[in-house]
Amino acid sequence: MSHSDCIFCQIAAGRLSSVPVLRTERVYAFLDIAPVHYGHTLVIPQEHYQNFLDLPDDLWLEMGQVCRRVAQALRVAYQADGFNLGMNNFPAAGQVVFHAHLHVIPRYYDDDLQLFPQGEYQAGEMQTVGQKLRQALAGL
Repeated sequence: MSHSDCIFCQIAAGRLSSVPVLRTERVYAFLDIAPVHYGHTLVIPQEHYQNFLDLPDDLWLEMGQVCRRVAQALRVAYQADGFNLGMNNFPAAGQVVFHAHLHVIPRYYDDDLQLFPQGEYQAGEMQTVGQKLRQALAGL
């Protein structure tokens, strides 16, 4: 199912230009036009899926395999010290393009980028949260 107004569907179909990194039968990896660092790559399914929750398991696996190959290439080509995989799902999480996509971002010891701030649970809250999640999972 393709969406003609989706920018990533247009890129996957070759109707909009992109700089390819890797393409498989169902997955396309191309350079992000607003990179965190050179080599920052987007990995998308060529067919339209809105977000992570919509992706079939086998396609998610293939996207992960493409991400791994891209990450290995970033370590070789740009001597990246590490990399982040990121995926924003739904507007509250920062999703702007509503076509599932992963970011493969090269990282360097001196890049001064920060990960999410971390908090802590109050006494007893961790067990309560775990129980609530297990109950939700049982209903899925």
